Amino acid sequence: MPRPSVEAERRAQILRAACAVIAEHGFVNLRVSDVAKAAGVSGGTVHYYFDTKRDLVHAAYEYNYQRSLDRRRWMLDTGEQPADRLRLVVDSYLPDQPETIEAWKVWAELWSQGMREPELRQLHERMYGDWRGLVTAIVRDGQAAGQVRDGDPARMANQLIALIDGLAWQVLLGPASMSVPLMRDLCLAFVNQDLLI
Repeated sequence: MPRPSVEAERRAQILRAACAVIAEHGFVNLRVSDVAKAAGVSGGTVHYYFDTKRDLVHAAYEYNYQRSLDRRRWMLDTGEQPADRLRLVVDSYLPDQPETIEAWKVWAELWSQGMREPELRQLHERMYGDWRGLVTAIVRDGQAAGQVRDGDPARMANQLIALIDGLAWQVLLGPASMSVPLMRDLCLAFVNQDLLI
């Protein structure tokens, strides 16, 4: 197997660091020098790969999304039944592991900045289109297998995604009234009672 190029590895190293800094400090407080420090490179090295802070942040959002999707794409190809894959979708998005918590925080920053930047709205729409497509495909497989209720699979997928998103925000904000176990219970109840036959 050929070794990835040093440039590709370095770019990924910088993007991983940018995601960590965005998650910790937010978009507004992000400094290129903080990303460079987290990546263990110079500020000049960061600017070699990304002309502006905006370019860096946009690439970090894409990188965060791609990592998230790559971690879950196997759900389409697994031998698990569609009903079980829907439960796996819920479990895979719980903000209960450092990597998932970081990814959710980066998403939160994308949503916030997307309110002000049309280009980020387009990026968000493309990313969410992929994510909706993945969940919709699982719902459609479930309908074909006689495990999921009749109905518009895209609408059903959007309902599940909206529930996951909304509850994850509440968990991340840390109120006593919403915990990861409660989020899981609520999402699985929706899957089991409202989607599955």
